[in-house]
Amino acid sequence: MRCESVILAAGLGTRMRSSVPKLLLPIAGRPMVRWSVGACREATGTEPYLIVPPDGAAIGGAAGGSLKLVEQADPLGTGHALLQAAEALDGKSDLILVVNADMPLLRAGTLRSLVEAQSKNAGVVTLLTTNSEQSRGFGRVVRDKAGGVVAIVEEDQASPDELQLTELNVGAYCFDSQWLWNALANLSKSPKGEYYLTDIVGLAAERGDGIGANRVSDADETIGVNTMEHLAQAEAAARRRINSKWMRAGVRMIDPDTTYIDAEVSVGPGTVLLPNTHLGGQTVVGGNCKIGPSSILRDAQVGDGCAIEASVVDQAVLEAGVDVGPFARLRPGTKLGPGVHVGNFGEIKDSTLGAGVKVGHFSYIGDATIGENVNIGAGTITCNYDGKHKSATIIGKGAFIGSDTMLVAPVTIGVGARTGAGAVVTKDVPDRTLAAGVPARVIRKLDPDD
Repeated sequence: MRCESVILAAGLGTRMRSSVPKLLLPIAGRPMVRWSVGACREATGTEPYLIVPPDGAAIGGAAGGSLKLVEQADPLGTGHALLQAAEALDGKSDLILVVNADMPLLRAGTLRSLVEAQSKNAGVVTLLTTNSEQSRGFGRVVRDKAGGVVAIVEEDQASPDELQLTELNVGAYCFDSQWLWNALANLSKSPKGEYYLTDIVGLAAERGDGIGANRVSDADETIGVNTMEHLAQAEAAARRRINSKWMRAGVRMIDPDTTYIDAEVSVGPGTVLLPNTHLGGQTVVGGNCKIGPSSILRDAQVGDGCAIEASVVDQAVLEAGVDVGPFARLRPGTKLGPGVHVGNFGEIKDSTLGAGVKVGHFSYIGDATIGENVNIGAGTITCNYDGKHKSATIIGKGAFIGSDTMLVAPVTIGVGARTGAGAVVTKDVPDRTLAAGVPARVIRKLDPDD
């Protein structure tokens, strides 16, 4: 049977008390709405339909992929929201999977099982339920004496007895599509003036059809996000899920509870992640690395066998065997060749360092191109900004830059050249020469043994 999916993403999320729309808030670095979209896409093999409010273009953009947007112009409830997809979907599918977008941790496998259950159900709907003492505002599942589902009662309409029920409606359903659209058109308004999708279960019960119910046993999957507290719970659950995946793949975490890995990150086997390490964005870490403690990587590319201790790596590329820190900062545009060493309190931005370069502590390298096996002494500064323009520094391979050298860009240091400690270099230094002083002057040609 062909199944299409619809994600309900038109709610305003007022309980979040956030200036950012609820579904754009990130969970493990991924916008909340994208979690649901990915699960539905994988479960059905088709692009979901996303029901959004009139100003929902940003939500659609954050969802990713080529999914279809359907606008709900008036906020008249979840039943009304789903009805907006009727024109686009009526007659195009046997089954309709419907998921609330604020249920981000539902797995694709759970949704696939829901679709499979409905494909075998002689009735018109199968829903997901869970048993929990913590309601998080979910509707209660009401059953008759024979154990059949007869209704879902929203929490704000439930009686005291119904509020004691612990079987909860998760907010995911699979419907017979031919029946669904007619049933939605027959929903009645709630006391709040809205059309609740949950009331459709009562209409199905009136037909006398069996209503299927798949129970979700993993409590983390059923975390619905309606408040900042719920968002924090979902974040923690997502982090547990992500960390577990990487540990199964051979990544060692000394303390998983203080290891933070975003959903789009990749980590190679044999890598060790020490406490308070943050791997964010689309960071890629190779195998057999040692990251942390207290390191932050954002959209970084890290090769095999690297070590990054208590440092920040932001949109930088590190080839194999690079050693960074502690307390170094690699800014966007940094590219470090194999075996580069960056010492403590070093900062590099928009620079390319060749293989084997060593950058001593307390150095700043900006807008520079540095050849292989250059030694940068402690306290070296590339003076790349004159208040208006950025200028480049070029250092040839095998050069030796003495401690506390100021390289006033634009300037070129030749192959195998040297600068004396404390030099202020304002003019180019030829190959194989020594420059020293303030301002630096060429002292002599270097002997082959220097």
